[in-house]
Amino acid sequence: MNSNYEVIRGGTAGGSALQTNRVLRNTYALLALSMVPTVLGALVGIQMQFSFLAGSPFMAFLLFIGVAWGFMWGIEKNKNSGVGVALLLGFTFFMGLMLSRILQVALGFSNGGTLIGLAAGGTGAIFFALAGVASTTKRDLSGLGKFLFAGLLLGLVAMIANMFFQIPALSLALSAIFVVLFSAYILYDINRIVQGGETNYVSATLAVYLDIYNVFVSLLHLLMAFSGERD
Repeated sequence: MNSNYEVIRGGTAGGSALQTNRVLRNTYALLALSMVPTVLGALVGIQMQFSFLAGSPFMAFLLFIGVAWGFMWGIEKNKNSGVGVALLLGFTFFMGLMLSRILQVALGFSNGGTLIGLAAGGTGAIFFALAGVASTTKRDLSGLGKFLFAGLLLGLVAMIANMFFQIPALSLALSAIFVVLFSAYILYDINRIVQGGETNYVSATLAVYLDIYNVFVSLLHLLMAFSGERD
């Protein structure tokens, strides 16, 4: 998912410390706000038993990418106005709807609520720990970008291939890889803001939101596989 945004990322380095602090503060505030429509979307999806072309995973993936790309293009085009914020919140509601499918599966386990709570808690712990490191280190981590993007492309190719081959072990391996990969993206994206490489808080929020979203989904998948309990 993050790859779709990676290709339209921008920003110029060298912002003042005051501007950097403002961007970081606004990013955290908008990130917190974006969780509200995400939760609402997930609740609506669960209540509606939302299923996004469940019978055709590959077509569902293509349609999802198309809708997500449309949102991200609109957000990027309007990132300097309130329209960009509104589109971002609309996008997070859509992502909440998409999230509802895996939540429905998790809730099918007798300990599903616990698994979701553990995934959320683990994601929060990863975010706060890495955001703290990214905000305090004096190193510029922008060099990680190319390696992370290359790893993400390989992961996406493997994920698409597994839609056809349906290999459980590969699915679990990809989830583990994505936890590590998007955790590294959290470090990278927050550090970019601190170093002045991202000067727009709407764009920054979108990037970090996608990182957190993917860490959560991947963690939940792993927890369901290893700790899920059937009635």
